Amino acid sequence: MCGIVGYTGKRRAGPILLDGLSRLEYRGYDSAGMAVRDGNKLAEVVKATGKLIHLADKTDQGRALEGTCGIGHTRWATHGDPSLVNAHPHVSGNCTGSASGPVESEVVGVHNGIIENYAELKEKLLRHGYTFYSDTDTEVLVKLVDYYYNKYKIGPVDAITRTMVRVRGSYALGLMFQDYPGEIFAARKDSPLIIGTEEDASYLASDVPAILKYTRDVYYIENLQVARISPGHVSFYDLNGDERSLPLTTITWDASAAEKEGYEHFMLKEIHEQPEAVQNTLNSLAAEDEIHLEEAGITQEFLAGLREVDIVACGSAWHVGMAARVLLEDLAGVPTRVELASEYRYRSIPTQDDTLVVIISQSGETADSLAALRAAKERGAATLAVVNVVGSSIAREADHVIYTKAGPEIAVATTKAYSAQLIVLYILAIALGAAKGRITSEQKAGYIRELRTIPDKIRRILEEKERLQWFSSKIVNAHDIFFIGRGLDYAMSLEGSLKMKEISYIHSEAYAAGELKHGTISLIENNTLVVGLLTQSALYEKTLSNMTECKARGAYLMGITPNGNFQVEDSVNFALYIPRTDEHFFPSLAVIPLQLLAYYTSVNRGLDVDKPRNLAKSVTVE
Repeated sequence: MCGIVGYTGKRRAGPILLDGLSRLEYRGYDSAGMAVRDGNKLAEVVKATGKLIHLADKTDQGRALEGTCGIGHTRWATHGDPSLVNAHPHVSGNCTGSASGPVESEVVGVHNGIIENYAELKEKLLRHGYTFYSDTDTEVLVKLVDYYYNKYKIGPVDAITRTMVRVRGSYALGLMFQDYPGEIFAARKDSPLIIGTEEDASYLASDVPAILKYTRDVYYIENLQVARISPGHVSFYDLNGDERSLPLTTITWDASAAEKEGYEHFMLKEIHEQPEAVQNTLNSLAAEDEIHLEEAGITQEFLAGLREVDIVACGSAWHVGMAARVLLEDLAGVPTRVELASEYRYRSIPTQDDTLVVIISQSGETADSLAALRAAKERGAATLAVVNVVGSSIAREADHVIYTKAGPEIAVATTKAYSAQLIVLYILAIALGAAKGRITSEQKAGYIRELRTIPDKIRRILEEKERLQWFSSKIVNAHDIFFIGRGLDYAMSLEGSLKMKEISYIHSEAYAAGELKHGTISLIENNTLVVGLLTQSALYEKTLSNMTECKARGAYLMGITPNGNFQVEDSVNFALYIPRTDEHFFPSLAVIPLQLLAYYTSVNRGLDVDKPRNLAKSVTVE
């Protein structure tokens, strides 16, 4: 979840590191730090607590640091509280670890991940004369590298591989050695790490946006590999120290996609980018009235042979799965389970070779989802990854992969990636229904044509955002909000509730509307906001009845429903109308006002929309 950057070349490293960290701050913003080497001089380490601006001020925007080789880090705290002493980089020398200036230390390092056996390793190092200044597992990791490097008088690559064999957990690691000026060493297990190159410089980063300004040519370092990075050159090694070759990938994203481009926040920009994300994803999977999944290795025969689908995901991606289940069972008649990845990996779920396990992850690096993917493969199931990042771990390890075309998503709260994931699952459900003979060619073509209308309908909703901005000002002081619905509407309620709580910090919950009377309605008080989703015609009256039961107990009601259902105004306090579409596809439309409501509520509360407290974009640790 933390962000790592590195640079070695001919230019001053400090400003480049700081620029890269600014594009990774969504990965963590408890503290930040940099270590820069100037030739054979000692590394200069500077740290600051809080957001990156404090490190920028402390280093004169990075210009105060001499040297052309360095590593940087922005932290999401795991081991040890957010403090100066626990901030990265960490050093192997016996110093305070918090003072700015030159640090006499053999090894300096930054780390993203969790070392599970760090306490055991710390005891070992204490017995060998090491002392510790922080509460972090990272300091243990850096000092273990130093221990092997000095005890066995071996090179950095061998010292790192010995360490990798000894530690348990996940890590992306960037290191500098005092004896190797101008070089950076990196290693990874499960946590993401990429390396970019140009003619006379090389870059290290946790994610593409950090280096997209400087190069589009990147290597995705593989699991349990080490990289030796010098200006314009990278070598890769396996755990035996044998050199390996990796393919160079060219990033096709437009660099402007990682900029705000005049929007106040990335989240608002990404909400407005959803029509394009939906259109691009749909175009990549369907042409005219036909679906094309051959690039993912998914054939009609493969689909026809499936008897069950398991969808495994976390957070908003899990909500996509909850909506997709309705379509897969309705259109394809295939039993579908939706599992939280953090639960799936620890359950003994019976799985056959005619089961398709779909792993949904924006980053393709979500720790629990990656572990669930590996568990599914061990159980003999076919696996399909739905991810947004080319070359990510989940994409590489799955049997099949479909990429969403959302482009880089910077705000912690997902919007456009969620919408693109919905499109992929719609297409999968339609293709599976056709392969199973549950829907005709004409019906399939009709569904595809209807999906092509979704982008324009999203734009029409966005044109009415001022009403939601006004409404959010009325509910900005709410203490509790309940989102309710049935069927697909319940799946949308889950996402609406998550969006509200994660960026506005208002307590919110989602409930299947029919479950209210089984306990939850006891929480309704005067002016409690209840947001009802009313898009499914067969369930409309039942959900509206549940809402009016809440109103009778003092609740304030908001209803989201298709155009034409104007009678809803007789029952709710505030009604929002969305364009009509096939009822299977309403999640793509109803989610837009839910996103906007959460966004404007957060803004009206004066909060940091893009970087909500305690959260990070990519959850790469368990």
